[in-house]
Amino acid sequence: MTESASKLRVTVTQDGPYMVTGGVKLSEQIIATGPDGSSEAWIERDLPPAGPRYALCRCGHSSKKPFCDGTHAKVGFDGTEVANRAPFLDQAKTFDGPSLALLDAESLCAFARFCDPNGQVWSQVAATDDPNVHAAFIRQVQNCPSGRLVAWDKESETALEPELAPSIGLIEDPAEACSGPIWLRGGIALIAADGKEYEVRNRVTLCRCGESKNKPFCDGAHAAIKFHAK
Repeated sequence: MTESASKLRVTVTQDGPYMVTGGVKLSEQIIATGPDGSSEAWIERDLPPAGPRYALCRCGHSSKKPFCDGTHAKVGFDGTEVANRAPFLDQAKTFDGPSLALLDAESLCAFARFCDPNGQVWSQVAATDDPNVHAAFIRQVQNCPSGRLVAWDKESETALEPELAPSIGLIEDPAEACSGPIWLRGGIALIAADGKEYEVRNRVTLCRCGESKNKPFCDGAHAAIKFHAK
């Protein structure tokens, strides 16, 4: 984590919004699809600066999305955090390949579907000695916003992570006709409502529809309910 990222915080408030401090940049992150409708790339659109401190809605009912307007109190939002707080490496299942492995913590899935093209990454990892497969595999895994999937270099015993500047992305998913989660990028600290800190990671997705069963993380519920943040 860089020195600049270490000053950035997202704090989960009890049954309330995410409080963001440190002047974190906001952007819109749109899932771009290929001719067959599969997730292929990210399109980024900058959003106006939101200031040094702001509150992001996590109940899904604010009339001022992405920002909180206090509606969580009116609707009786239950934002209880239930996610596993163990480190990623303790949660992940390993799928082995020649020089790379695929680490998969399934409970973190945010349904962005970058894992699906080219036969799915779980099959690709066994063929990563092929340069074409190798490149596609790393690209697809690194595009997973939630960090559910990690490409692991077996020789150096390190994760192959994309370089992401510290920022918060608001995911939009045109293919599914819905808005997706809040994407913490570049090692932003996430603090639970009880004051404890989650593992700092390069890629994390937080629920903003209010319906996740893995709060504070996204579990893909936004796609099932066709959540719209606009």
